[in-house]
Amino acid sequence: MSQANVTLEAQGLTRVYGTGGVQVHALRGVDLALYEGELVVLLGPSGSGKSTLLNILGGLDQPTAGTVQFREHTLGRAGDAELTRYRREHVGFVFQFYNLIPSLTARENVALVTEIADNPMDPATALGLVGLGERLDSFPAQLSGGEQQRVAIARAIAKQPDMLLCDEPTGALDSETGILVLEAIEQVNRELGTTTAVITHNTVIGSMADRVMHIANGLIANIEHNSQRRAPSELAW
Repeated sequence: MSQANVTLEAQGLTRVYGTGGVQVHALRGVDLALYEGELVVLLGPSGSGKSTLLNILGGLDQPTAGTVQFREHTLGRAGDAELTRYRREHVGFVFQFYNLIPSLTARENVALVTEIADNPMDPATALGLVGLGERLDSFPAQLSGGEQQRVAIARAIAKQPDMLLCDEPTGALDSETGILVLEAIEQVNRELGTTTAVITHNTVIGSMADRVMHIANGLIANIEHNSQRRAPSELAW
């Protein structure tokens, strides 16, 4: 992919937590680029810095040093208002826990996001894209864990973000249900062309990505390129 296709680029990212004599270096100088329409897996064990990295890329946190460039916008110098606008307009998040509102239906949970988006997708369309077209009026308690996670994915993509950032999206699910969630993520990436990054400790998931970035001790240790992505249903869990 050429440099012209870069959606987001980070250079020299460091993140240090704590003060005085007790400091934790979560990131130690990370360089990376995410390209338009690709699916990347950020792979590493717990404590490797991958969640910290995703939070910085998504504007939920700021680096101690280094720069993040989203197209023509430099996020490292952005204030709270600009970061809020960046998250609202350009980034969709999917976390390990679904964070759905129990008193709202699937359609209503997704509609919460579309009400503040500039160019939203119809909630029913977003839910249909992740295979929940028949569960629009179901409440979270009436849905399985995998279905709830797919509602969360629909909510994230309904504002039609430029990037979808997923933090351990299958971490609370069994393998069979996890495959359904990964299929929903892959379908969003393929059909909408959304630049997608998935962080996980599960090495198997790397096979479905265009690239796999291995993270260890706050650094990207190496990057693998997959010549051909495997479908989630083909993964050997």
